Amino acid sequence: MCSIAVFSCNPFEENTYVVYDATGECVIVDAGCYTREEQKELSDFIEKEGLQPVQLLNTHCHVDHVLGNSFVSEKWRVPLYMHKDEVSVMRAVSAYADSMGLQYQPSPQPDGFLDEGDEVVFGQTRLKVLFTPGHSPASICFYNEADNWVIGGDVLFLDSIGRYDLPGGNLQTLLRSIKTKLLPLPDSTTVYPGHGPHTTIGREKKYNPFLLHEP
Repeated sequence: MCSIAVFSCNPFEENTYVVYDATGECVIVDAGCYTREEQKELSDFIEKEGLQPVQLLNTHCHVDHVLGNSFVSEKWRVPLYMHKDEVSVMRAVSAYADSMGLQYQPSPQPDGFLDEGDEVVFGQTRLKVLFTPGHSPASICFYNEADNWVIGGDVLFLDSIGRYDLPGGNLQTLLRSIKTKLLPLPDSTTVYPGHGPHTTIGREKKYNPFLLHEP
């Protein structure tokens, strides 16, 4: 069994996740830590828990999800993984971050790529990769079948779905991703989103207004 810690980061209140188990190994998902205070909070937690970061993962590469990539990479010297079609999204951040008033330290280049059916393995934990485009060109989710949860990035939220009006986004693609990759998971599956509180698959099937009237 593994544990999940969540940190709300940067002006977008993005959720950065630390996933760890009894071995002390951990992965950091969507490092959004932007300010020194946010970076310190993340570092202090990892040190207090005696954790050893072994990988940095991105569900997708919009600015709010990569603001801490450089910090995490430099501090813990961990390899970075994402879907190959998110690299162009990551590279574009440098061109627009200034216009948003953000001081962006460019993310390192990925050390490898993840796609549908791949597994992220660390300690005693296995995370299955689900390919879920629509919010961004190549968003991925990380599903832990053993503990019945999924880290979903900006695909599915409590009573909502991710934006689809950004470059590379598409509403029908996003809905198809949700229906074919997330809704088939057990109703009791906890969804840890990129922003806001967690939810469950069953709750979203029952109440999410974006899903109720879709064929």
